[in-house]
Amino acid sequence: HCEDKCCKTQDTMENLSNSTSKFPTFLLTGIPGLESSHAWISIPFCCFYAIALSGNSMILFVITIQQSLHEPMYYFLSMLSATDLGLTVSTLSTTLGILWFDAYEISLYSCIVQMFFLHVFTFMESGVLVAMAFDHYVAICDPLRYTTILTNSRIIQMGLPMITRATVLILPLLLLLKPLYFCRMNALSYSYCYHPDVIQLACSDIRANSICGLIDFILTTGIDTPCIVLSYILIIHSVLRIASPEERHKVFSTCVSHVGAVAIFYLPMLGLSLVYRYGQSAPRVVRSVMANVYLLLPPALNPTIYSVETRQIHKAVLSLLL
Repeated sequence: HCEDKCCKTQDTMENLSNSTSKFPTFLLTGIPGLESSHAWISIPFCCFYAIALSGNSMILFVITIQQSLHEPMYYFLSMLSATDLGLTVSTLSTTLGILWFDAYEISLYSCIVQMFFLHVFTFMESGVLVAMAFDHYVAICDPLRYTTILTNSRIIQMGLPMITRATVLILPLLLLLKPLYFCRMNALSYSYCYHPDVIQLACSDIRANSICGLIDFILTTGIDTPCIVLSYILIIHSVLRIASPEERHKVFSTCVSHVGAVAIFYLPMLGLSLVYRYGQSAPRVVRSVMANVYLLLPPALNPTIYSVETRQIHKAVLSLLL
């Protein structure tokens, strides 16, 4: 009886060792159900990536070489373009690797590196949008003190905490992945490593990971979104006291590009979160498309919005091209 019990225990341990791994290989997902059309689907993806890379690089280059654009507003815009470039590059290799070469496998360490850059640049972009909202608030509500408030040193003091916050928040998330064991069937839902998606595959207890992820969400989106909303409430309150409708229109038009950037960043993020948490019954192709829209749309559309809506950027880009 004891020998049989020992044999059963040994078999159970062997089965467990065969079904779990601390250093797994994950399988990324392209567009579910449309694997045979990946070559055609890669065309719009390549267009979005090309627009994001060229557009944001162009804005960074123009702001760097044009002395007239060395102002706080354009410094923040260059930060936005830099974070958009980071987001684009962080997912470029895995997404196009799947669509072009059927390269679905990714190691745990490669996955962690991608998660680091992906989430760091996401947190940084959220912070940059808050800084841009503050820039608009000062320019509209306290224009006489604009140059004294937003000095170069003050902009650096605003930029460094964005990088520090993003790095400090993401490191515990990644360190908590180290003690986890993962089941052998490590099929991820997207074409890149997304932290909530990765921890769901763990066979270990993930309560600490989930709590840490919630804290990060509260300290980024949970703080940044109310700050942006508050800044625009103060801006609207200040603008409504302006008597001339023409002046109101002129002031509001300066905020259009920033409102567009906020919308295309937060709405896809909110949509992906809702689909991930409550839309498990939704088709996998819908979740995959939402995940790619979340990361492709802001970097591709931001340069277009600012090039069209911001006259100085529009003129500088045209003069450079022509």
